Amino acid sequence: MQILSRPFGALHYRLDGPDGAPVVLMANSLGTDLRLWDAVLPLLPQGLGYLRYDKQGHGLSDLGRADRIADHADDAAALIEAVAPGPVVMVGLSIGGLIAQHLAAGRPDLVRALVLSNTAARLGTPDSWHARIDAVEQHGMASIADAVMERWFAAPFRATPALALWRNMLARTTAAGYVAACRALAGADHRQATAALRLPAMVIAGEADGASPPDLVRATADLIPGATFHLIPGAGHLPCVETPAAHAALMTPFLERHAR
Repeated sequence: MQILSRPFGALHYRLDGPDGAPVVLMANSLGTDLRLWDAVLPLLPQGLGYLRYDKQGHGLSDLGRADRIADHADDAAALIEAVAPGPVVMVGLSIGGLIAQHLAAGRPDLVRALVLSNTAARLGTPDSWHARIDAVEQHGMASIADAVMERWFAAPFRATPALALWRNMLARTTAAGYVAACRALAGADHRQATAALRLPAMVIAGEADGASPPDLVRATADLIPGATFHLIPGAGHLPCVETPAAHAALMTPFLERHAR
């Protein structure tokens, strides 16, 4: 296990790949840890470094305040500066995509290209996130787990035994860490900053995504000049889990072009 010391405590990360290789930084979705990328990593280009980490209050990372996307972007910046040789391609999924957009806008010296998967410049509404916060604070993480699985995965995946593992990952996320991230999402509107980005960007949506529907994801792609938009048929909110081969097939040429 690899740890970066931050003002709030430990930030858990993992770097796979050759020493000194160009780095791809991967930022997870709400309620997951760095294992989110396990199925897709072996299918991505060899010879690159793949840097994953647990957001504050998720996985093995400690929790500070973390109720702004800027707090999470600061963690990503510190991780790049400590571990990565030069600017990275950043892959962000869901809240990870908002972290990526914020970092690219505020620290363009650290991000050379973006893969934004199942995300948007604004996700949900303040009211919807505060309703989620209220449910977790009053009834615990297990109370929202089944509804979240409906938004995360298409029906065929929900019928498999693997669903239990992802439900457990969500339910075992600390309520404090989850609530802090929900507060960050409630306050996040990056439409203006994202429209000012000028870097290579690939934007990916899942056809059956109930958390970030394809039209919402496409609207974010339209904000970034030159960004490409791709739709994965049959995939939900976590295509790296549900359809890893299709997810990797889209990302591979982009990483080959921009990460090396």
